[in-house]
Amino acid sequence: MRRMFYDQGAFDIRCEWGEKGVEALSRESDVVIIVDVFSFSTTVDVALARGAVVYPFRHGDIAAAAEFAIEKNAELVGKRGESRFSFSPKAMMDVPAGTRLVLPSQNGAALSLMTEGKPTLTGCLRNRLAVSAYARQLGRQIAVIPGGERWEDGSLRPAVEDWIAAGAIIAGLPGSRSSEASAAVATFEALRGELEMNLKSASSGTELQERKYEDDAAIAADLDCSECVPRLVEGAYRNAGGGRMRIE
Repeated sequence: MRRMFYDQGAFDIRCEWGEKGVEALSRESDVVIIVDVFSFSTTVDVALARGAVVYPFRHGDIAAAAEFAIEKNAELVGKRGESRFSFSPKAMMDVPAGTRLVLPSQNGAALSLMTEGKPTLTGCLRNRLAVSAYARQLGRQIAVIPGGERWEDGSLRPAVEDWIAAGAIIAGLPGSRSSEASAAVATFEALRGELEMNLKSASSGTELQERKYEDDAAIAADLDCSECVPRLVEGAYRNAGGGRMRIE
């Protein structure tokens, strides 16, 4: 079948999963928004709101990532407990302004590097209004890509937290919606009253709790607390909106 069947090109607002979604939608879209709630998009939001810069990097080659970090005069984000800054939104709460970070990730980072120069943002529940408002300034045709997770064999596992957040972002975007985009919005609207509970009870949230990282789910569920707009510029996510997160 020809690719044109899957590009949702008849609609302003499109939504599709993972790598194939980027391939199918990005070429005919003005803007691409990557959504990876646990934990790339949320971690980037917290880090940038604190004044950091984040370089996404492909997953699985630690030596190359370490070399890239040296080249960029940046710190490599590692596993929890094994580096100064770990891949966790909670770990980014105290990151100093001006810190440069290299963040490898098999979902959010990998998808960010696939958009081939197309204006690229990453969004989550925390910054969804700021991201949707900024995206509207960049163009009318917008692709929202929920990243999903991975099964043990490496195949895509659709993740409900990414679907909810994709819908939350799309809810702030004007224009005609594909059926996929409308379905994501409907999911967000149905579950928004108990976001933290729904995120924690999802498969990915259950995994976080089993690993004693339930704080990350609570941070991710803090709807509309951030005015940060992570935009990929010259290989790094920088805060294009100038906003920060709410501090209580």
